[in-house]
Amino acid sequence: MIEIKELSLKIKDKDILQDISASFADGKIHGLVGRNGCGKTMLMKCICGFIRPTSGTVRVNEKLIGKDTDFPESLGVIIETPVFIPYLSGYRNLKILSEYKHLIGKQDIYDVLKAVGLENVGKLSVRKYSLGMRQRLGIAQAIMEDPDILVLDEPFNGLDRQGVLEIREILLGLREKGKNIVIASHSEEDINILCDDVLRMENGRLI
Repeated sequence: MIEIKELSLKIKDKDILQDISASFADGKIHGLVGRNGCGKTMLMKCICGFIRPTSGTVRVNEKLIGKDTDFPESLGVIIETPVFIPYLSGYRNLKILSEYKHLIGKQDIYDVLKAVGLENVGKLSVRKYSLGMRQRLGIAQAIMEDPDILVLDEPFNGLDRQGVLEIREILLGLREKGKNIVIASHSEEDINILCDDVLRMENGRLI
């Protein structure tokens, strides 16, 4: 469970988020929608512990982010455009990331590359990837360690129609496994197909 209570964020005297309270239960896909600049990405960063709110709290599985722990445990993230080391292969990028926690091995990385449709280009340097391929690799890094929570900001950016369908199936499968998934998307179709509940934001508030 993710619980947000009376959360506000102010940067340089500008109100970015204002008095947000919400909860996201496990086993569901939760949608955040709204125009660019409405605060969706900043709210996601607060959930992940990347930004500390000015006031209010974020709790993940009863742990207060910023006090009990700096970041939620078992978290997979895409926020803004995924960045990788361009001269290394997709496989090598994931291998380096996997070495921080040592939760997965070589075969797990091959399996996740296959799951996102990159099994044939895993050895190709990322600088040669298209935008859609980079997005697939970003999804691979988010899910490769089988996290309990996924926070995905515009996960379908750059994907062609087939890619969108494939990633939707992955997310629906993860929901069936009881994962807690929060996504932001400009696509009404994606939101309608995937999400169990939807929160709309405007000017830093939930409306």
